[in-house]
Amino acid sequence: MEARPAATLILLRDSEEGPEVLLVKRNPEQAFMGGAWVFPGGAVMKGEAGPEAAALRELEEEAGIAMTDLGALVPFSRWITPEEVTVRFDTFFYIAAAPDGAEARPDGHECVDARWVRPAAALEASKKDELLLVFPTIKNLEPLTEFGSVEAALAAVRAQEVTAVHPRVVVSDKGAEIFMPGEPGYDG
Repeated sequence: MEARPAATLILLRDSEEGPEVLLVKRNPEQAFMGGAWVFPGGAVMKGEAGPEAAALRELEEEAGIAMTDLGALVPFSRWITPEEVTVRFDTFFYIAAAPDGAEARPDGHECVDARWVRPAAALEASKKDELLLVFPTIKNLEPLTEFGSVEAALAAVRAQEVTAVHPRVVVSDKGAEIFMPGEPGYDG
């Protein structure tokens, strides 16, 4: 099945302890990633002016935060769901500084909760099974732990090249494992 175009926005704000990201909790009743904490995002709609517009629309729909400046979005990463998975997306991840005073208000339907959290704290909570994070969210949080401010993160990301990431799912007697390009086991 062909991957459907999608977009996600990693919204950042500064705190005394370093940058925080906005995560929204998907409704546990949703078939796709129900109960997972994710960055606001979703599929690009037909007729929409590209993935940047979709990212801003999804931010407002899922978290109640309105942004209109497409130029504020900085390309961060691009993930293509493994071919072994039934529901596939070709997702463009963007980062942006949150508007001053932005307060998340989940829509109550698709997303039932929202929180600002430092990337390292989110990863730690995931390891303790206190926060359900999916693989792409984890992998996009990891590099964000290195930055001391939103501006430092944006500057570093502006200087990097974005290439598509194609993880693979390999099923063995150990169960299903996800491998990143270049890791042992990726080529089967």
